[in-house]
Amino acid sequence: MDLQHDVVEAARTAEAAGYASLWTYERLLFPETPVEPYVALPGVPWPEASRQAADPLAVLTAAAVVTEKVRLGTSVLVAPLHGPLQLAKEIATIDQLSGGRVIAGLGTGWSSDEFQATGVTRADRGRFLDETMDVFDAVWGPDPVSFRGPRVVIDQAAVLPKPVGKIPVVLGGGGTDLGRATAAVRRIAQRADGWLPLLATPGPAGAKELRASWDRIRDLATEHGRDPSRMEMIVVGNVTFTDRPAGPDRSAFVGTLAQIVDDIHTAAEAGADELIVDLNLQDWFTSTRQMLATAVEIHARAAVS
Repeated sequence: MDLQHDVVEAARTAEAAGYASLWTYERLLFPETPVEPYVALPGVPWPEASRQAADPLAVLTAAAVVTEKVRLGTSVLVAPLHGPLQLAKEIATIDQLSGGRVIAGLGTGWSSDEFQATGVTRADRGRFLDETMDVFDAVWGPDPVSFRGPRVVIDQAAVLPKPVGKIPVVLGGGGTDLGRATAAVRRIAQRADGWLPLLATPGPAGAKELRASWDRIRDLATEHGRDPSRMEMIVVGNVTFTDRPAGPDRSAFVGTLAQIVDDIHTAAEAGADELIVDLNLQDWFTSTRQMLATAVEIHARAAVS
């Protein structure tokens, strides 16, 4: 793996193909015997591709300097693993380098192994995410900055650079069954500039399910005096290819190339403003070039079908 070459080639190829944005994900470490299965789903092993997950902000920095138009996002940064002030400064710096193209995708995380490595407890997750967003609001605003929180105290200080403009902060989590307003759902509705959901079910049923969840979030945002038309739903498609068409009980974004393209249209029908086509977490590809060729084909097929 040639990280420099792969990142540069991927960024340039995706932009040339017409993709609207480029995204990185965060995996701090890869335990040989994890405390929990992958994303805490019973029986699901951690994907081998996660062993070589590079630092997401370093990757976005490299992408920023070799592209001109695509937005640059994180899906997601695990907020409790970072110092809030340092993270705010890193993101603002990349926003300056890119000319204002950054989207800050955040989440609470789920891996006890990663929490333990950074001195965080599972009970801290939501509180630390809230504080991180509070720090973003403070230090991305005018100087001098003053802020007092559980972990961060800033007393009349300049914090530079500032972002080029408002950096959208979008949140993962919340699930798709939003009949009750969980803490994660309330946080998205009250504070976020958008939502990063997974499409779970293919076809019309999946579109209806996801649209209902998004409508629920926007209704809650309205109740809190916010303008939901300024929020984005950016759907995450974790692609797994199969040699033959997957059956009717398949999950969304699992199947042949044609089925994946169908799922892209399902996300659009659900009201997605954008879709992340995630091709990283599988062993289907033998090279970065093969993965990029597939990404280009997916974009071309989705655009004309």
